[in-house]
Amino acid sequence: MWTPAIESRFRHLHRLIGNTPLLEIDFEYDGQPRRVFAKSEQLNMTGSIKDRMALHILETAYREGRIEPGDVIIEATSGNTGISFSALGRALGHPVTIFMPDWMSRERTDLISSFGASIIPVSRAQGGFQGSIRMSEDLAARTPRAFLPCQFANAANACAHQSTTGPEIWLQMEKEGMRPDAFVAGVGTGGTVMGVGRYLRSTGASVRVHPLEPAESPTLSTGCKVGSHRIQGISDEFIPAIVHLDELDSVIAVADGDSILMAQRLASELGFAVGISSGANFLGALMVQNEMGPDANVVTIFSDDNKKYLTTDLLRHEPEREGYLSPRVKLTGFRAFSRNCQMCGETAATSLA
Repeated sequence: MWTPAIESRFRHLHRLIGNTPLLEIDFEYDGQPRRVFAKSEQLNMTGSIKDRMALHILETAYREGRIEPGDVIIEATSGNTGISFSALGRALGHPVTIFMPDWMSRERTDLISSFGASIIPVSRAQGGFQGSIRMSEDLAARTPRAFLPCQFANAANACAHQSTTGPEIWLQMEKEGMRPDAFVAGVGTGGTVMGVGRYLRSTGASVRVHPLEPAESPTLSTGCKVGSHRIQGISDEFIPAIVHLDELDSVIAVADGDSILMAQRLASELGFAVGISSGANFLGALMVQNEMGPDANVVTIFSDDNKKYLTTDLLRHEPEREGYLSPRVKLTGFRAFSRNCQMCGETAATSLA
């Protein structure tokens, strides 16, 4: 039910989500000057890119009359989406119930609970991610006035990024006299890589769009769950329905240990408090740049902040291993392109001595 009160609430939530800075990360790779670009999505309302998707799904559902005030939001998640729906659900006055695999970080559970949401842990014996989805669907079927976002299959997920993240990247780079040559993003639901990729290609530009997965668990490459990994939020045991690999370029595989090392360095050397998948995305962008040439403008995502990983391997010693790329990277500085890309093209710059 779309009312003036609901419209006002969404208008103010939009001011807290999206329109994030685009970072130009300067570094040396084997002594050669390089740069890649990253959307600073850890600056969203709850600290992750999932806020964009949750807001768009809820607003679309309200406009279409599929959710009304007071309905129960029920969703399965690996963490960030659950946090987003818990916060936005409460901001809109909804009770929220979240199903989540029980091996996700303690911080994820605590954050979801802090928003007043109910959280139901799901063990591997109960089916893990697949079990979480089944159990959320079963509860929704038994619950009067329930709304099930279905993030892995909801087309509004990709639309959120096609209508916001993609245009922001394009406008921010255009104001600096540049265009993206490639976009790389880890695949959890796949909404980011599908939506951003569709927008960038709709401009008529020739842009490569690469999905990324953990080398230890190549779900996209094999079509099924293989192995285990430590990059929470991506490679959730199956290929989501909204992911169309035939629309994308080759899958990029990054080691989880290398991703941890890179995320640690982004925080300790540049001050970017990002999660493990952000380290993976940076390395994925570097790998694509190695294929395309050192001057290629490759864009990626810093998906979330490090506050959700304080009890994980992100804050533990991680050994360097043969074949890792992060030891060959020397971070040297960054520029931040304005958040308000439609109003101001100014940039702030800093460098390391």
